Amino acid sequence: MSAGSVMSTVLKSSPYLARMSLDLFWMYITLGSRVRKTRKAFENQLIMEGMSKADAKRLSACFEGLKNNITGMLKQGVTGSFRQRQS
Repeated sequence: MSAGSVMSTVLKSSPYLARMSLDLFWMYITLGSRVRKTRKAFENQLIMEGMSKADAKRLSACFEGLKNNITGMLKQGVTGSFRQRQS
């Protein structure tokens, strides 16, 4: 592949890469509020069914754990790819 064709390919794909990067950043930013909203709704449903508030909070904690696992994997994937390039 010549340098011209590589540069042409990079320029053609750059709007798509920028859009994808912005979408991923937006999802990362809004993930916390969405998890809080989901957790609160789950707790309210459990309380309406007769469960104690403490038990409902304990059960809904898994949503926070899942969010932390997802963000940890994303961070590890991004930093891991940079570490591989530097080695």
